Amino acid sequence: MSTSDPISDLLTRVRNSLVARHEKIDVPSSRLKVEIARILKEAGYIKNYKVLDDKGAGLLRLYLKYDESGNPVIHGVARVSKPGRRLYRGKTELPEVLGGLGISIISTSQGLLTDHDARKRGIGGEVVCSVW
Repeated sequence: MSTSDPISDLLTRVRNSLVARHEKIDVPSSRLKVEIARILKEAGYIKNYKVLDDKGAGLLRLYLKYDESGNPVIHGVARVSKPGRRLYRGKTELPEVLGGLGISIISTSQGLLTDHDARKRGIGGEVVCSVW
């Protein structure tokens, strides 16, 4: 399946899988998606991720995380910068998600970073998505 916005597709699959209480999801892999998965794991939003080699076309498998009562750890994900409207922010204008309770994933010259890490390093970039 080809989509004009693969990141938005990834976030929609995560959102739908959480509603359906899936343990894991598979999405077509790309370097950007693997980096997003790495950040989600480091921030504690997913259990783990794996890159699977599925006959040449790589697959990214995300293992979703739920709390003790079975509620998803991720309450929401939103695509911020879209293909038709890119959103760039300087180091002083980086958005805070829910007063710091969530994260924004920023594409910077030093790779993908959370808004917290980008602020610490003093750099801005394209606001890819928000997770809370």
